[in-house]
Amino acid sequence: MAIIELKNLEKHYDQQVVLERLNVSVEEGEFVSIVGASGCGKTTFLNMLLGTESPSKGQLLLDGKPVPQEPDAHRGVVFQRYSVFPHLTVLGNVMLADEFSEARWLGRVWGKKRRKIRERALEMLAQVGLVSAQSKYPHQLSGGMQQRLALAQALMKRPRILLLDEPFGALDPGIRGEMHELIGNLWQSHNLTIFMITHDLKEGFTLGSRLWVFDKLRHDPHQPDAWGASITYDIPLERGRPAAAKASPVAQVA
Repeated sequence: MAIIELKNLEKHYDQQVVLERLNVSVEEGEFVSIVGASGCGKTTFLNMLLGTESPSKGQLLLDGKPVPQEPDAHRGVVFQRYSVFPHLTVLGNVMLADEFSEARWLGRVWGKKRRKIRERALEMLAQVGLVSAQSKYPHQLSGGMQQRLALAQALMKRPRILLLDEPFGALDPGIRGEMHELIGNLWQSHNLTIFMITHDLKEGFTLGSRLWVFDKLRHDPHQPDAWGASITYDIPLERGRPAAAKASPVAQVA
């Protein structure tokens, strides 16, 4: 059974159609890279998966049921701009999610519970290569280290789905290569289903097991907002390289 299904999915803002005719399914463990021109609805789609945006028409299903309309532990997210808390240390940032789960109002636990959360956070920092920086604050970290921290935060609750919105766009090429290797390792070790937006086509082909191209099939110069973007190509990839099958268009125009 597919983990994610899109059935005639659309998103409108008043008279503006952002996304339309999305019909596709994703199996658990896939890595879907998403490319397309700016403004074609990629981030809107990611927000729908996260639950911060709701569909206007059609269905967006998680395990055959509508995606919950608020973020939860099943879906982790990492943005291009580092979503870390500047007043907390690296270790404190990673511990925070579990602390709030245990103490919703105070966000702070003590004793045995705190020691257990700290151990888990240190294990996560080891996976992203930040144990030696556990006592530092975010402003003391490089861009790549801050993004490693954001990944550790996102994975602390053991999500099934990881959403990445241009996570490496602000990094220089050398650091980006290191992050590519890291995300590939985390994808496999955590058995994640990943959706990643990127403007770098090479990055999309290198990292993903599948690549989606978002674009508009229908254009009206007199009504530019009348039609939305669809998944115009769904390209299967194998170990980051195009599979033998050719890319096939998945959207049809009536």
